[in-house]
Order: sequence, then structure tokens, then C-alpha cells
Amino acid sequence: MINSGNVPGHLIASARTGFLRSSKAIAPLWSRIAQQVNLAGASEDLVDLGAPPMPKNSKNGLTVQGMSERLLRVAPVDWDITVGISHNAIQDDRTGTLESKARMARENFDKHVNKLVFEAINEGASVDRFGACYDGLSLFNANHVDKGAAYQTVQSNVNTSTLSLSNFKSIYASSSLYLDDQGEQTGYVPNLLIVSPALEYDASQITTNNQAAGTSNRDINPYNGKVEHIVVPWIDSTAWFLVAGGEGVKPLMVVMREEPNLQSTWFDPEKADGGMYYFKFYARYNVQYGDWRAITQGNT
Repeated sequence: MINSGNVPGHLIASARTGFLRSSKAIAPLWSRIAQQVNLAGASEDLVDLGAPPMPKNSKNGLTVQGMSERLLRVAPVDWDITVGISHNAIQDDRTGTLESKARMARENFDKHVNKLVFEAINEGASVDRFGACYDGLSLFNANHVDKGAAYQTVQSNVNTSTLSLSNFKSIYASSSLYLDDQGEQTGYVPNLLIVSPALEYDASQITTNNQAAGTSNRDINPYNGKVEHIVVPWIDSTAWFLVAGGEGVKPLMVVMREEPNLQSTWFDPEKADGGMYYFKFYARYNVQYGDWRAITQGNT
């Protein structure tokens, strides 16, 4: 941390303490659909191998099978929250304003990651803002295929169906049948429905009702207890997405170069109200796309 000007040590300690004490209760929300990848440099090429091939009968000798390579270049973005508090306000404060501001800064970094992750899925039909998947296509695309893979038939994870039990049933089935780059079933199990606040009622009927909503013959609802739903404000009112959130791979990545921290403090005696103390909280991160097979767009 860089200190400049006449910033008392107890103020720096107060800002740092408040920042570290801040609750991270909302962080698990984005972690349901994104995994954090820590970077060691300004940008990195993430390299992964596709699925391993299935066993072959070796009675007549071994069969050498290949694996495809996936490469995605990722880079962080710089973010900061700079808080200014006057000298007089600090001198007169009896309510811990500085520590409170520091806690809010930490919370807002967490909220910002949440916002970016869900905005990324909302804009997943485009490569304009968050880039492309490892196959060079948008997250939601009707022409997904792994370059150089054994399996070269295109697959789609994009739909434009309104949220209803019958549409959910159809898309749940299709999203359970994606093939890996060897042409084998992934085995991914959809278990998370993401909706906007406008669709919370419909999502609740699909995921928490013991009986199939909208039917008169008291059908059992197989998705109750099998699929959860979360409601987020950062997606379109008609949007819904189905995620295989329990898998080792995720549809998005939070690439982290530098965790949020108190980077620098300084004092400007020329400002009014006895001068101004500044506290700069800083981080370097970004959101990029991971495995498209782990998420399906129901509608946007």
C-alpha cells in the first residue's frame, strides 16, 4: 500500500479493518455458476484438454486415441472505489464513518462481481462485451463445436421459449444430453434455474411445487427438490437460464489478478473542511466464459 501526505496510521488501520470485516455473504451467489481462476500475470492463456476418450477393446492391441486442446486468453480489468472524507468529518465523527465506508466498499466489490457474472449470461448471445468461449463463439450459440475434436457435429444451447412447465421440461431434457468433444455424454445434470424477478412466481411453481403446476390430474413434479432457482435483477425480464451448477466445470470464470484491497491513502490539505483524506480500494478482475455445455438459454 502506498501512503502519501499526512495520513495518520490509525485512520489507515481503521479503513483496513473495516474492509476486512465486511461480510461476503453474497459471494456464493455468483459462485453457483462461475469459478474463480487466479492469474499470475497481466494476461494468461488458459489451456485445457478436452474429455478423455472412452475405453477400447485391447484384445488385438492398443488403439491410440487423441484429445483436443482448448485455449482461451484471459485478462483482468482494473477497478477502484476511492472514498474521500474531510478532516473535520473525521474529527467530529463518533459513529465510525470511515470503517463503515470501508465495509461498504468491500461489499460493493462483491456486488460488482455478482453483477458482472449475471450480466455476462444475459449478454451471452454476443461476443461484444465479455468475449467468446474457447471455441471462438458466443456463450449461447447454435453452432458449438470443439475445433480439432473427434466429434464435429454442431450442438446448440440457445432457445427462445417462454418459461412454462412444458417448455422447461423440453429444455431440461435437451440440456441433459450434450456430448463432449469425444462424442460421449457429458453426464451434466441441470440443477439451477436462473430467472429475473418478473419470473419468480413461475420459477417457484416449477422448482418447489410437489405437483405439476397448471395440471388438473395432480401429476407429480419431478423437478421439485431436484432443481433450485435463484432470482437476480441483472437479466432481462423474460430471461431464464438452466445451469448444471454442481459440476466441476462452470459456464463462467471470474479471472482474478488482484483481490480487492486498500491500495493507497493520501491527504489533500487544500480541500475545504480542513482538508480531505482519500482512501483508494482497488482490484483487478474480469468475467469470461467457460464451458458452454454447463448452461442453456431458455429465453432472453
